[in-house]
Amino acid sequence: MRPKGAPVSLQRRLMLYLLVAAPLVWLMAVAVSVNRAQRDVNELFDSELIRLARQVQVVLAHDGGNATPPEGVDKASAIGEADLRDFAIAVWDAQGRLYLADREGGELPRRLDAAGFISQPLRGELWRVYYLQSPGGEWLVAAGQKAYERDELVYDLTISQVLPWLLVLPLLLAALAWAVRRALAPVVAVAGELQHREASDLRPLAANGAPAELTPLLTAINAQFARVDALLKRERRFTADAAHEMRTPLAVLRAQWDVVRRARDERERADAQARFSAGLDRMDRLVTQMLALSRVDSREVAPLEREVDWPAVAEQAISECLPLAERRRIEFACEWPPGRREALPLMGDAELLAVMLRNLLDNAARYAPTGTLVTVRFSPDRVEVENAGAALEPAELERLGERFRRPGGQQESGSGLGISIVQRIAALHGLAVRFGPRADGTGMKAAVTFADARPS
Repeated sequence: MRPKGAPVSLQRRLMLYLLVAAPLVWLMAVAVSVNRAQRDVNELFDSELIRLARQVQVVLAHDGGNATPPEGVDKASAIGEADLRDFAIAVWDAQGRLYLADREGGELPRRLDAAGFISQPLRGELWRVYYLQSPGGEWLVAAGQKAYERDELVYDLTISQVLPWLLVLPLLLAALAWAVRRALAPVVAVAGELQHREASDLRPLAANGAPAELTPLLTAINAQFARVDALLKRERRFTADAAHEMRTPLAVLRAQWDVVRRARDERERADAQARFSAGLDRMDRLVTQMLALSRVDSREVAPLEREVDWPAVAEQAISECLPLAERRRIEFACEWPPGRREALPLMGDAELLAVMLRNLLDNAARYAPTGTLVTVRFSPDRVEVENAGAALEPAELERLGERFRRPGGQQESGSGLGISIVQRIAALHGLAVRFGPRADGTGMKAAVTFADARPS
């Protein structure tokens, strides 16, 4: 027994609909068939009554009204020899006298106002009577038939047609039930496969050979599996990266803390505290970058909410990099397109783009020579950030963006995640980041352009 409130299965619902709809449609077809048969039978017997009345009138006109019933036979039974109780015929002359009638016809009323077919009761039964008046008014012929006779024929015809269908109806319903189960077999198979799968099994469901109605559902399920799998991979990668990258800084911090506790004089303690503070800054930067990378990785597309306000984005990014610039005596310069031209028109997420620009400025300021200039340049088709740092070899340029990898010989601390974050945010906005030396062949330049733009 199905629990109260439990959902009805699709197979049971279809079966219920078919079991209700099939008999209803069948009954409607029977009603139409009965109506059609009744109309055909009425047309057939009405034609016979008309033909009989006309034949009697022709005979009377031919005899000139001088015909008399055979001797010894009562007028009222002259045509009743066949004892056809379901039929009746009667003839009246111009004076209204019953000239001729069979056994049932004597009961028919003489109606001078009647012409054609009428239905009237006769001895408690309904009769259909046809009245035919001769052109000269000499004779009035009435031919009638019991309505029951017609109904009986209609019922016989209907039963002869309906009975086989009644016998076949259970087989039809059984065939429908089988067809429903066969039609829903792919759905049941998919449900069974999903029910017996492990939670970690995100293999796509086979869509080959599936019905056309089921293909969109399988496609949506497989797409959801792919998204969940990508999410799990990102989470596993983030967990593994965090466990790997934070192990060393934590060990260093623990060691530096031990040095602070065991310092024997103020000078040694101050030096140990400075190293400990630097370690905390590195840990803070690493955690911040990893959280930013995780947040960016969880996004599939950038929301195209509004046009990016590049002056506001630049102001936010530069202000966040000012402490580093002051420490290293780096100056920031910002150049805008001449002639009030718009800077890189783009629809996207201003917060993410601020993170992208901040990381580019942070890298440029962190690895530029002390006391030099870092320039961020906006143009109608790109954003460039350049410094006077040492140019990287082509092999190193190709590996930029690998997570937790930093070129050797760096004095400044870092996590190796900044370029990965920049590339991911750019990709979300349909942009690409290209690195290389400045136009004079010195320093480093990062150019953010549309992904389909040619490098320059």
